[in-house]
Amino acid sequence: MEIKLPSYFKYTVILLGLFLLLHFLQTFSPVLIPICFAGLFSLLLLPMARSLERRLPRSVSIIISLIVIIIVLGLLIWFLSAQLSNFSSELAEINSKFSLLLAKFQAFLFERFGIKPTNKAEFMQKALGNVTQTGTAFLGSTISLTTGALTVLSLIPIYIFCMLYYRDHLRQFMFQFITKDRREPLMETVDNIQRVVQGYLSGLLIVILVVSVLNSVGLMIMGVEYAIFFGVMAAILTVIPYIGILIGAMFPALFVLVNTGSAGQMLIVIGIFAFVQFLEGNFITPFVVGSKVSINPFAAILALIIGGEIWGAPGMILSIPIIAILKVIFDAYEPLQPFGFLLNDIHNGPEENRLLKKLKSRTNQLKGPQ
Repeated sequence: MEIKLPSYFKYTVILLGLFLLLHFLQTFSPVLIPICFAGLFSLLLLPMARSLERRLPRSVSIIISLIVIIIVLGLLIWFLSAQLSNFSSELAEINSKFSLLLAKFQAFLFERFGIKPTNKAEFMQKALGNVTQTGTAFLGSTISLTTGALTVLSLIPIYIFCMLYYRDHLRQFMFQFITKDRREPLMETVDNIQRVVQGYLSGLLIVILVVSVLNSVGLMIMGVEYAIFFGVMAAILTVIPYIGILIGAMFPALFVLVNTGSAGQMLIVIGIFAFVQFLEGNFITPFVVGSKVSINPFAAILALIIGGEIWGAPGMILSIPIIAILKVIFDAYEPLQPFGFLLNDIHNGPEENRLLKKLKSRTNQLKGPQ
């Protein structure tokens, strides 16, 4: 006899399940965050590892792939750290220039509009001093947590190696939950999801690289100091739709304004970033990533906020790839397809639609005869 539960009871159970899930994610974040990063890097390194396995043993292929990604990330972190260190050494000079610029602006307001320069300059100087003190405290807390951070970072390569080395064993583990007649369509669906996610992640990296070059070249033409640092930082922030480019353009624009005192130079910098954003949103991303999977800006921003609330900065980094993975899974499983449609960008390319139809047909095969 089938028991029908009232709708309010089902919704209550769903809300309770979501609450327990959030509590679980926050409680076990030290374990889950390295695993999530390892899973993403494993998907990125899988094609390289497979190509190397044609000539080398699997363990050696995985180690070579790990060495390559560690060298690339190490060089990137070293470069950004060096640029940030050089930039931090000029903060005192930038502070004095900003105070002078603020004083000139207040004098202009007093001469043209009669607005008296009260204590705004002192307020700004105190604010900048508080920022410096906060940064020093943050640096001290970061140093105190170095040992724990290094422990977590040392676990990620181990997780990646295990995930890539035992990937066939993990597939056999999945086989234990389904009958033999449904294994082939299930694994084809998993392979399709894996290809889509790999394409999205690799495409996202290509977009960041292209936007970094465009931003840096534009700032170099203007003769802006630390052009590459500002260009790369803004390119990374473009992962956040709309808001990211504003944050990324704000720092070099203020830097140019303080150094040159020219509002025209500042507007040119903003114009460069706006033009690159136009190219990225209308040509680069649709061409590189749009054919893989597209997330609408509202869903991406909401994912960033939720990820930051749950896991902080690592959660913001992981939120976009995770929501992309969830969208592919939603599109592949018919009861969850409305949620995939909700996350979908309205400018989807035809290639993605064909792939989603293929995933849907395979999902129907998994159901079997009713």
